[in-house]
Amino acid sequence: MHTFLRTLLVLLFVTSASALAGYDEGAAAYWDGDYATAMKEFRSLAEQGDAEAQFNLGLMYDGGEGVPLDYPEALRWFRKAAEQGLAKAQNYLGTIYARGVGVPQDYVEAHKCYNLAASKGYAGAAKNRDLIAAKMTPAQIAEAQKLAREWRPKK
Repeated sequence: MHTFLRTLLVLLFVTSASALAGYDEGAAAYWDGDYATAMKEFRSLAEQGDAEAQFNLGLMYDGGEGVPLDYPEALRWFRKAAEQGLAKAQNYLGTIYARGVGVPQDYVEAHKCYNLAASKGYAGAAKNRDLIAAKMTPAQIAEAQKLAREWRPKK
């Protein structure tokens, strides 16, 4: 039994170290302007469920960095990261819905996203939420708050 647990821990460590190395390689490539390598590293991790890599893919598609500008694809990756509870992805998704970039403008969804990010202490999210609330009816705010309370992360 001890051998099994030891083997399992070693495998978890190696897998985690490998994922971290891939993320670091992707980040370094991105900052060097090597978007093809960054995309390859981030996509591999993102497809395995890494929220940070999913967020970075969203940024690359949203900015047309190394790929054609593609708002639906950006939204797909931002949503995957946000659904896992990544606060910066929730905040970014809130901005997408508030502005209606690539999606119909939806203040209720924006408020919900900002509220979720703010609940994790993400800088600026509470201010974003309050700014969007000024454009909403009390019923819309209540709906957004209800959605935020009911929200649960997906893995």
